[in-house]
Amino acid sequence: MNSATRSEAAAVSHPAGRLEWRPLLRWLQEDGVIDAETAQRVEQRFGAGDSAQHPLLRLAGASMHRVSNGKLLDIEALTAWLAERARIPYLRIDPLKVDVGRVSDVMSVGYAEAKRCLPVQFGLMDITVATCEPFDIGWVEQISAHTRKQIKLVVASPNEISRYTTEFFTLAKSVREAAKSGATAPSASFEQLVELGRSNKQLDANDQGIVQVVDWLWQYAFDQRASDIHLEPRRELGLIRFRIDGVLHTVYQLPPTVLSAMVSRIKLLGRMDVVERRRPLDGRIKTRNPIGEEVEMRLSTLPTAFGEKMVMRIFDPDNAVKDLSELGFSRHDAERWNRLVAKPHGIILVTGPTGSGKTTTLYSTLKRLATDEVNVCTIEDPIEMIEPAFNQTQVQSAIDFNFAEGLRALMRQDPDIIMVGEIRDLETAEMAIQASLTGHLVFSTLHTNDSVSAVTRLLDLGVPPYLINATVIGVLAQRLVRTLCEHCKQPDDSVTADILNDTLKPWRMNGKVRACKPVGCLECRNTGFRGRAGLYELLMFDEAVRKHLHAEADTTAIRRQAMQEGLRPLRLAGAMKVAEGVTTLDEVLRSTPEWVH
Repeated sequence: MNSATRSEAAAVSHPAGRLEWRPLLRWLQEDGVIDAETAQRVEQRFGAGDSAQHPLLRLAGASMHRVSNGKLLDIEALTAWLAERARIPYLRIDPLKVDVGRVSDVMSVGYAEAKRCLPVQFGLMDITVATCEPFDIGWVEQISAHTRKQIKLVVASPNEISRYTTEFFTLAKSVREAAKSGATAPSASFEQLVELGRSNKQLDANDQGIVQVVDWLWQYAFDQRASDIHLEPRRELGLIRFRIDGVLHTVYQLPPTVLSAMVSRIKLLGRMDVVERRRPLDGRIKTRNPIGEEVEMRLSTLPTAFGEKMVMRIFDPDNAVKDLSELGFSRHDAERWNRLVAKPHGIILVTGPTGSGKTTTLYSTLKRLATDEVNVCTIEDPIEMIEPAFNQTQVQSAIDFNFAEGLRALMRQDPDIIMVGEIRDLETAEMAIQASLTGHLVFSTLHTNDSVSAVTRLLDLGVPPYLINATVIGVLAQRLVRTLCEHCKQPDDSVTADILNDTLKPWRMNGKVRACKPVGCLECRNTGFRGRAGLYELLMFDEAVRKHLHAEADTTAIRRQAMQEGLRPLRLAGAMKVAEGVTTLDEVLRSTPEWVH
C-alpha cells in the first residue's frame, strides 16, 4: 500500500479537513503522549478562541512534555507523532535534495500556500509531496491528473513547508525572470561563439532576477554550512555546487545565461574586471550571514570550454578565534605547539595539501599572539581573511611584488611576528631565513605530505642544511577528517585495539577503544558525518633532531629520532580520534599518509 493509499485509509478514522488544536490535544492524550492534567492546562490556556496559526505550531508553544521520558514536545516531535498517527511517512525536508527548478511545474505558489503542501521529490512515475495537513488531501487527485504521475504523501513540519514554499518558488521565479531577460550568454564559451549571430541580447548583472538569485545563493550557502560555492558552466546548463564537510553537493541547475550573469554580478560586487573573461581573476567580498555576522568570501574565476567558472571560498570569522582543542589538537600536541609559538624567533612551518586547514590554524594562532605589545605582519596571496589585529599585505604579481619583495619590505616595518603565505622558491626561503636570523618569529606554509618531508622540500629549494638547522624550530603537518554525527553514531565493536595497532606499527594504542560507526539521520543528511576536525603531527627541532640535518639528510632517521622526542604521526593522531569515537578508521586511512618507519 503506497503513501497516498495509506492516507486515505487513515482518513476513515479521522475527520477529513484541516487540523484543529482541540482534536489534536485529545489524540495526544489518547495515545498516551501527554497526561490529562497537561491536556486540561493547555485547554484552559487556549480558551475558546481560535488562531490563524497552524495548530501544531500553537501546541508546540504550549511547553508540553512527553509522559514517557519527559522530553519537550517541540514542533518536530509533534509532527513526527502526527505522521505516525496518520500512517504517512514523516520527512524532514533537506533543501539540498529538492530539485527546486521543478517545483513550480507541479503547482503554483498560490496553490501550494492554499493547500499547505510542497513537492519535494520527483521520480519517473511519481512525485512526493510534503504536507502539514494529512487529513485535507482532496487536492491529490487534481495534482495527479495535472502531472500524470502518482502522488506520494509525506508529513512535514508546517514551519518547513512555509519557509521552503517561499524560498523555492521565489528562487524559481527569479531564475525564470532572469532567463527571459536575455537569450545568449556572453561570448566566453568556446562552443557558443557560433551562436552570436542569432541574438545580441545579454543578461544584465544588475537585473533584479539576477540580484535575487545571487542573494539567495549566499544565504543558502551560509545556512547549509558550505565552505565553498562552485558555479560551473556546462554545455546545456549551469551547475551550482556546495562543498559541505569536504564533500561536494549539487544544489541547483539553471540556464547557462543565468549562471553567466550571476558570475558577472558577483565579479561586479567583488570589484573584479567584469569584461575580462580570458584569464583567471581573484577578488573578495564581505557580506553578512542570516544572523548578522560578517562573513568574508574569496573569489576565483577560471575560463573553461563552456564559459567562466567561479569558486567562492567562505571564511567563517569564528574559525579565526578557535581554541586549539576546538581545532582538534590533542592535549599533548597543544602543549608542545604553545611552547613552540612562544619562542621569540625562528621559523615555524605548517604543511599539508590544499584544504587541510592550514590557514585556520595559522590565523587562530596569530590571533592569540597579536597582543598590543607585538606587531604582527603578514604577506599573503591572496589575503584569506581580513583580521584587524594584523597588518596584512597582498602579493601583486602584476607589478612584480612577490613574497620575497613583500618580506623585504616587511623587514623595514619593525615587525615582531611575520606570516608568509607560502614558501615557493629559494628567494622567499632566503628572506624568511634572514628574518628569523635577525630576531623575528616567522610562520609560513609548505605543501608536503608530512612534517619530516618539509626538510627535504627546503633542501630541494636549495636551502643549505646549516641554515635549516639555525632557523627552523618546528613543522606542523595537518589533515582534516570528517567527524561522526553526534545524533546518530553508534558503537562499532569491530574496531578493536588490535586492529588499530595493526595500522600503527611501531606505535600501540593504550587504554579503552570506544570506536563508533556512521549511521545517518536527518541532522547529517544520512551521511553519518557532520563537521570536521584536524589531525596534527608536530615535529620540534631540538638538538637530537638537528644532529640528523645535513646535505644527505636521512628522513627515516629524523622520523625515528622525532618519535623518541614526542612526535605523534598523523595516522596515530587519527587512530586516537577513532578510539575516542570522533571519526572512523576508513576516514583516517583515506586522509593520512602511511607512516614510514
